[in-house]
Amino acid sequence: MTAYSKQVIIFSLNGTLTSNGQSIDPETAEMLMTLLDSKKVAVVSGCGMPRFEVQLLKGFGVSPDRFANLFLLPASGTKLLTWKGAWVETYSLHLTPQQKEEIMVALNVALRKVGWSKPAVSYGTIIQDRGSQITFSGLGENAPIELKAVWDPERSLREKIVAELQTKIPSYDIRIGGMTSIDFTKRGVNKGYGIRKLEELLKLEPETMIFVGDGIYSGGNDFPVKATGIDCVPVKSVLETKELLKTWVVAS
Repeated sequence: MTAYSKQVIIFSLNGTLTSNGQSIDPETAEMLMTLLDSKKVAVVSGCGMPRFEVQLLKGFGVSPDRFANLFLLPASGTKLLTWKGAWVETYSLHLTPQQKEEIMVALNVALRKVGWSKPAVSYGTIIQDRGSQITFSGLGENAPIELKAVWDPERSLREKIVAELQTKIPSYDIRIGGMTSIDFTKRGVNKGYGIRKLEELLKLEPETMIFVGDGIYSGGNDFPVKATGIDCVPVKSVLETKELLKTWVVAS
């Protein structure tokens, strides 16, 4: 599938453009910057803006003036940021203090019920308040990738946690994301929602967009994108994304 005819190319971040928690590699960054000369590019992820800075933006190493065609959707599309000489929130669907409290209380109850206990060593905050999203990271948000890879590889623990929560707090979307995380947002607010908001901002139709992600399967954190009707390209690794980018950069 080619992106030559598309006006907007949208990528997931972890597992698609970067290895989980890692910075973008120079070759991928260079190809993305080449795309930005002729296409609009968006990146959507469950992680917060600080991780976008570390994993994506610092890897470009170019004048930020080229960011005019770049759109960032952190916290699972609950925010949209555009470049106006600095990153400016176009919208942000913040959870209220009461909603955050409801999620955190229910989460802590579910964690106890499934037998989870805080690890002896954690790496950063385990339950993060990202304003518009609450995220649980089993080892902490900054855990090394080699530890993340073996913590819950089959997602069985997180599936038990999510099952406990879905009937307790039905007013929220609860999604397994990344290698160790569970994300909580308002009901119906997810990556698909973020892409629809991007369509509104750019005044474009779904057929003008294409999405690349490693979680486009039932239960995957990219699965809500399919409901938008845009073309979706599943990848299994950053390497597959790079192969796509090589063909698209030539075509564009």
